[in-house]
Amino acid sequence: MNNLVFHEMHQKARLSIKEVNEALKDFGLYSAQWSILYSLQQFGEMTQTEIWQYLHVEAPTVTRTLMKLEQRKLIIRKEGKDKRERIVQLTEQALLLIPEIEAKIAEVEDRLLQSLSVAEVHELTGLLKKLGKGSDSDVK
Repeated sequence: MNNLVFHEMHQKARLSIKEVNEALKDFGLYSAQWSILYSLQQFGEMTQTEIWQYLHVEAPTVTRTLMKLEQRKLIIRKEGKDKRERIVQLTEQALLLIPEIEAKIAEVEDRLLQSLSVAEVHELTGLLKKLGKGSDSDVK
C-alpha cells in the first residue's frame, strides 16, 4: 500500500493535535497535558510509570509535563509503595475544569468527524482500538 495508511494517519494525527491545541489555548494547556488529565479522569489515580507506558511517551517527558500540571494545581503527586514510585491524581480544581475542556474538545471532534456517519465513527473508533494490539498498548 506504499505507506498510504501510515501517511494518512500521521497527517490526521497532526491535524487533530493542532486543532486540540488551538481549543486548549483558552485553558493555558496543550494536548500532551490534556492527554494526562484525560487519562487520570478515565482511569483514576495512576503511577507515573503507568502514565508514560499508557501514553507511549518517554518517562522524562511525562515527568516534565506532570511538573507543569502540578504547578498549575491540576494534579498532585504522592509517594507510592516506595520512595521511587509516584502516584498521580487530579485535584478538585482539575475536576471542575475538565467538563469545560471536554466540551471544547467535543466541538473539535465534531468538526473533524462531520463528514462521517455515526456508523462510520463507530467503525473508525473500533479500528483505531485494534491498531497495535499485542504491542502492550493497554496498561490499565
